[in-house]
Amino acid sequence: MARLSLLPRLGFTLLLCLATPARAQDESLVIYNAQHETLAQEWASAFTEETGIPVILRQGADLEVGNQIVQEGANSPADLFLTENSPAMVLVDNAGLFEPLPEDVLAAVPPQYRPGDGHWVGIAARSTVFAYNSEKLPESGLPRTMAELAEPQWQGRWAASPSGADFQALIAAYLVLEGEEATAQWLEGLKRNALIVRGNRAALASANIGEVEGALIYHYYWFGDRAGTGENSDKTKLHYFGHQDPGAFVSLSGAGLLTSSRHKQAALDFLRFITGPKGQAVLREGQSFEYTVGVDEPANPALVPLSDLDAPPIDPAQLDNRKVVELMIAADLL
Repeated sequence: MARLSLLPRLGFTLLLCLATPARAQDESLVIYNAQHETLAQEWASAFTEETGIPVILRQGADLEVGNQIVQEGANSPADLFLTENSPAMVLVDNAGLFEPLPEDVLAAVPPQYRPGDGHWVGIAARSTVFAYNSEKLPESGLPRTMAELAEPQWQGRWAASPSGADFQALIAAYLVLEGEEATAQWLEGLKRNALIVRGNRAALASANIGEVEGALIYHYYWFGDRAGTGENSDKTKLHYFGHQDPGAFVSLSGAGLLTSSRHKQAALDFLRFITGPKGQAVLREGQSFEYTVGVDEPANPALVPLSDLDAPPIDPAQLDNRKVVELMIAADLL
């Protein structure tokens, strides 16, 4: 039975405990989770049903949790770290706090959906898109590149939520692809041109009501709204940049085994589960609308296939959130 409580020292919310006290606490997998709560709970419940291994999820934001793990170091009570975006994985990896993963875990996911060092693995993905109001902006007027959004003709015409980890992962990709100077210039253009809102859903809603013509978001916010009431998306369509443009960036959610883990075999079993057929089916058949990344695991049929997005190739281990934060502070965006 789910038990909800607050853990002030860790700054997390305890989302799920599929166990009884004392002995069960000692036997439970402890997962620090920065993925969406409902998706992580689905994975944890299905894994426990399959294996009998109890799971405790502690919820927080990507970089909040990543920094907490770095602070705890070898004394962390966590076995696994799950994120929504890659930069927090890189933060923990650079601190030397991930165990190298065995080949069978890595092989469950194609090389482009995991870092080159093999210290963690992709578990889901999302594509950058430009959600545009089709009543205000014709297809002929869509931006051809993400860089165009920083040009003068786009002033006041689009929305973004730069304070979130989602958007910062996109800027980290822009930094890898275009370099520091071009990224700083693009952020200055963002500051001048964009309607700054808090959250991808707010950005989408701004485009839908015509406050702006479009919004730079991740795809699954649009699909999730369309599957629900549609009230924040019914006047919008999605534009995929393609052509290996930074605006076609595919952001990975990741999972890694911590060196602090006291349940390494069970933790590896969890990684095998979520990257395998049953775990990836949760993505395909559920309402998260995130992409599957497992080998030969098709995505939700409502989504444009990953293979058709022509995303830029980026080793996720290169995504440097520290530099991104520096640049965004310099641009007065944080």
